[in-house]
Amino acid sequence: MFAPRDPDEYLLETERRIIRVRRHWATLLWDIFETIALLAGAVMISYLLPAGQWLIQNILWYAALFVLLRFAYFVIEWWVERIVVTDKRFMLTNGVFTTKVAMMPIGKVTDLTYERSLSGRMWGYGTIVVESAGQIQALNRIEYLPCPEDVYDAISELVFGDKKAQAERFSMMQAKKKAALSKRATG
Repeated sequence: MFAPRDPDEYLLETERRIIRVRRHWATLLWDIFETIALLAGAVMISYLLPAGQWLIQNILWYAALFVLLRFAYFVIEWWVERIVVTDKRFMLTNGVFTTKVAMMPIGKVTDLTYERSLSGRMWGYGTIVVESAGQIQALNRIEYLPCPEDVYDAISELVFGDKKAQAERFSMMQAKKKAALSKRATG
């Protein structure tokens, strides 16, 4: 009831999901560093305060609790965000309290750029820049994407590949699913 919808629930019956990922955990590195630094600062200040300063100690520890809750929110926000690529569109779903779904049709893609920094190569993430016909879309820059080579290859195949071969593969996959479902129902 309170959990965000699964991104697959937004897909049409005629759509085939190609990729479904969340951003790489490295997107949380700054938040991790910030939380550790603030908590270490709170511990040091608490240690340096004289024994009779109980009001300041309490305020300090409530602030530390707030820092931990803030970090927990960032982790939950990262956890529920999903990037989904189907044979028809790109989707980005995010939001803890209010779910937001951004979408761009695959047919609008005119150019695809793949970037990978030194830290991205070390940690396993990259950035894909998706350009469409003269407009900046909500999904034009997808950063901290895990396994960006695979994502780039899959999107390139969708956008610039043979549409007839893709349709044949999709219809074969649907036939296999139906056969497996009927086999389970009878056996």
